[in-house]
Amino acid sequence: MNERAELELIARRWISLWCAPVDWVLFDRLHADSFRDCSSAGRDVSKEAFADSLARLISAFPDLQTWAEDIVVDEAAGVVAIRWSATGTNRAPFLGIGPTGRQTPITGIEIIEIADRRIARRWGEWDVSGHVRGTA
Repeated sequence: MNERAELELIARRWISLWCAPVDWVLFDRLHADSFRDCSSAGRDVSKEAFADSLARLISAFPDLQTWAEDIVVDEAAGVVAIRWSATGTNRAPFLGIGPTGRQTPITGIEIIEIADRRIARRWGEWDVSGHVRGTA
């Protein structure tokens, strides 16, 4: 497998983590021990804190399904950009809202830096405006 294909495969596996139930073994395998969440939204930037945030997301949306819409690979830099979409039923509070019991669309863009076949850093922005408005 060439480097570009390998980076894309890592990105697709990473996005697959954001589906219920989370594969925590894969989570650990994909993230470097020194992983830093550069878009931590005020929480700790560690791998453990990112895992906790993922667990809270899945708790709020226990049927969450997430998929990559677009993937752009910068092979030379070891950086991958992912535009993704997700949907799930809001069953517990999330970002101070809910539970609404509604199917909620979530979209986002993630940038991950990969070194030695593991994710070293992550930046991301999400749009949960459908959730905030309570739309289906």
